[in-house]
Amino acid sequence: MRQAAPESASIAAGAISALGASVCCVLPLALVAIGVGGAWVAQLRSLERFYPVFVGLAIAAFAYAFYRLYLRAAPCDGESSCSPTTRRNQRIAFWATLIAAHALILFPIVYGYVAT
Repeated sequence: MRQAAPESASIAAGAISALGASVCCVLPLALVAIGVGGAWVAQLRSLERFYPVFVGLAIAAFAYAFYRLYLRAAPCDGESSCSPTTRRNQRIAFWATLIAAHALILFPIVYGYVAT
């Protein structure tokens, strides 16, 4: 079984960290919008104290993915993981995930200004 490339793993880690950063604000709003409610949704607000930790993890993961994709690409050893098509797909996934992560991370800040 082939092991996942470090670039793909760090992109996934960045996306998961961005989701963790937004769970206090975006997730309750999304759950209420689709009709899921209850007292437990309000308890998600208590995760707001971990927001800086998740943002730091997302920044570190995306920085490592950028380093591996652009500054220090893995040497080719004959596998298909270093083909130009695979590298291009990883870069597209990196930028798409980074834009989505920025939206999730900045949502609580922007919503705070818009709502007041």
